Amino acid sequence: MQDDVVFPSLPTHETGKLKRGVCAISGVELSRKNLIALGTLRPSLVEHIRRDFPDLDDNSLISLKELARYRTRYVEEILREEHGEYTDLDREVAESIARQDTIAENIEDDFEEHRTLGERLSDGLASFGGSWAFLISFGVVLAIWMLVNVVAGTGAFDPYPFILLNLVLSCIAAIQAPIIMMSQKRQEAKDRLRSFNDYQVNLKAELEVRHLHEKIDHLITRQWQRLAEIQQVQLELLQEAQVPRRKPKRRKKPATKRKVVATAGEAAADAGEPANGHSDA
Repeated sequence: MQDDVVFPSLPTHETGKLKRGVCAISGVELSRKNLIALGTLRPSLVEHIRRDFPDLDDNSLISLKELARYRTRYVEEILREEHGEYTDLDREVAESIARQDTIAENIEDDFEEHRTLGERLSDGLASFGGSWAFLISFGVVLAIWMLVNVVAGTGAFDPYPFILLNLVLSCIAAIQAPIIMMSQKRQEAKDRLRSFNDYQVNLKAELEVRHLHEKIDHLITRQWQRLAEIQQVQLELLQEAQVPRRKPKRRKKPATKRKVVATAGEAAADAGEPANGHSDA
């Protein structure tokens, strides 16, 4: 089930080397492309991992190898709880989910590769014996056999009641019956393999769908939390925008002393006052 996000490493600007990290479970230093954050996994799988390592937080990194091991254990636990047992078929399904491999197989090709020459011949004879070609050809042979012996009269090689024909038919039936039974047994084995593969495919699909639902629910919950945080920040910004801001008081400029500019008449009057005083004297 390919539902966990792996964060690829990026080259740093300083050294140009890949970023590395330490697995919180095994303690091995690996590149970031082989590590995954615990917070990106499904909550049920995270809970299963924290049973052994309760101190891990959402930012802890674990390797893909450890993730596959714990995913296998998690699927085994689910299968035991639901079915009450853990068979070899269930084990193969759990391992395929952990490795993220396909489990569907072409049963026809696998079965054809292991058939012997005798099995191929018997299957061919059984297939021909159950066809219209065999019925028509066999009916034609019987009709010719009986017609020849009836027309020949006393010189017939198998006169009526066709004892030799009955012997031939009995031999054909005795040989054909076990051949058909062997072919049916091989067909049953093929159907059994096909049913096992269908069971594994359906079981894996059921588990993958369940894990996908858990992953989607987890992502939706995280998105709602982020949206709630963003909305809270927006509300705080709106509240700050609605608060009336006090206008800063303008400082009064100091009054400048106005210079009295004497007009020409005033200057003349000022100059005439002492002159008049002198004449009076």
